[in-house]
Amino acid sequence: MIKKAIVLFSGGLDSRLTAKLLEKQGFEIHLVFVKLPFGGGCCNDIPCIINFAQTQGYYLHIIDATKGQKFKEYLELTKNPKYGRGKALNPCKDCKIFIFKQAKKEAKKLKIEVIATGEVIGQRPMSQMKEILLFDEKKAGLQNKILRPLSAKLLPETEYEKNGLVNREKLLSLHGRQRIEQIELAKKYKIKYPTPAGGCLLCEKDYAKKVKCLFDYKNPKYEETLFLKRGRMFKNNGLIFVGRDHKENIFIEEIAKKIKWNILVDEEISGPTVVYDQKQDKKLAKKLIIAYRDKDLENREEFEKFKV
Repeated sequence: MIKKAIVLFSGGLDSRLTAKLLEKQGFEIHLVFVKLPFGGGCCNDIPCIINFAQTQGYYLHIIDATKGQKFKEYLELTKNPKYGRGKALNPCKDCKIFIFKQAKKEAKKLKIEVIATGEVIGQRPMSQMKEILLFDEKKAGLQNKILRPLSAKLLPETEYEKNGLVNREKLLSLHGRQRIEQIELAKKYKIKYPTPAGGCLLCEKDYAKKVKCLFDYKNPKYEETLFLKRGRMFKNNGLIFVGRDHKENIFIEEIAKKIKWNILVDEEISGPTVVYDQKQDKKLAKKLIIAYRDKDLENREEFEKFKV
């Protein structure tokens, strides 16, 4: 009988090492990547994730939480988390519980017993302290069923270790934010990994402020959340976004077309693209084009009261 394991995959080094450690114990590896609306993984570049799975010979399952019911569920836990937030808008515990529940469903569907993550005790103060790790798995209905190979020897035995499915002696006892041992293991196993990206955008206070404004205004579509990362944001009757460069202009225009927002472009003079959802804001949108195509900062001062 083939042993199989789900590895919750963030794209970063720790989850790559987790997969390799379990592969060395004879497991068929199934990477599960949960695509979240506001990021959260080390590497949100899907081609990068696909490339790793293919080069290692692993199965890859992508759960898309930016669409349908999963998106609605994730928005709700972001707006009203049961278990608190970090320093900004980040609902770390609720988010992890959501991810674990997705893994639980996937494991049932694929008939896979072992669920593992690349979590390391003490690596993140809000979400990776020992008591929080155990709390999250319990609330997800997976008590003693989340294997963390990199820190396993510092945690209670999982069911998989107790029944002999996983050899605890071949697992590790890593802790803290130092990554020296992980880097050495990556060299040993010849694992390439990306430079850590920004992670969860909800941890960033400026971004969180924009998200809160969006939530207070409406229940957004996923595409509307994409504006928050690109362009200047303004709030009047509705929302207005102003591109900051050519690349952003193209991006916000493409999204606006897709979701039928209003688009304003000065065809005669080079300047920013402006997109807005309420037609009543057309007059303000025109003024913003003029203010932000010029380099005179004084022309922009009157619009600061609208800026988010």
